[in-house]
Amino acid sequence: MRILLAEDDSVLADGLTRSLRHSGYAADCVKNGVEADSALSTQDFDLLILDLGLPKMSGLEVLRRLRARNSRLPVLILTAADSVEQRVQGLDLGADDYMAKPFALSELEARVRALTRRGAGGGPTVIRHGSLSYDQVGRIAYIGEQMLDLSARELGLLEVLLQRTGRLVSKEQLVDHLCEWGEEVSNNAIEVYVHRLRKKIEVGGIRIATVRGLGYCLEKLPDSIAGAGISVASSA
Repeated sequence: MRILLAEDDSVLADGLTRSLRHSGYAADCVKNGVEADSALSTQDFDLLILDLGLPKMSGLEVLRRLRARNSRLPVLILTAADSVEQRVQGLDLGADDYMAKPFALSELEARVRALTRRGAGGGPTVIRHGSLSYDQVGRIAYIGEQMLDLSARELGLLEVLLQRTGRLVSKEQLVDHLCEWGEEVSNNAIEVYVHRLRKKIEVGGIRIATVRGLGYCLEKLPDSIAGAGISVASSA
């Protein structure tokens, strides 16, 4: 999941960026409205955290332009506690939620989880695909009752695939959703992450299918193959 944070307070921006990355999100930060509008016009994100008091272009104008492009990107507004009128304007312009400063970091993280779930189509907090389940709140994956030991990148990859079950996800889309600005992640690196994740979930009868030249999607293995995979894994 990739998040754009538009916040001109350097201390707050740095703290939120570190917190989001620690939680497993790819987080990019801009310090003014012009940069935010440019980034939103040219790149894909899963959530925008938007300060209304941005220099060069107000947060409300950034939001207005975003919705004028028919973007359905979830938007969480950050605003001063006494700016009721701005909060109302933001919600009327299409923001999904708002938080008044100062705020508790734990509450912001909870709202981020809720909005990214909504942006991915809503639904329950736990996504299930055969024996595989993924807790979007705790960001923990299981095969049956067994918790999977996944790296942050593998977890992000699994999250993207699960939220798009039944659809092909290209390597380019995976890079867009998993990587921050300045990261040098090649298609070969994506293949390595897919290979590692594939090995960890196939024992549960779940396969990451590769459609050459197009991308990846999750599939359930036939019972006979899945059973054989579990048997081999158990005897290893």
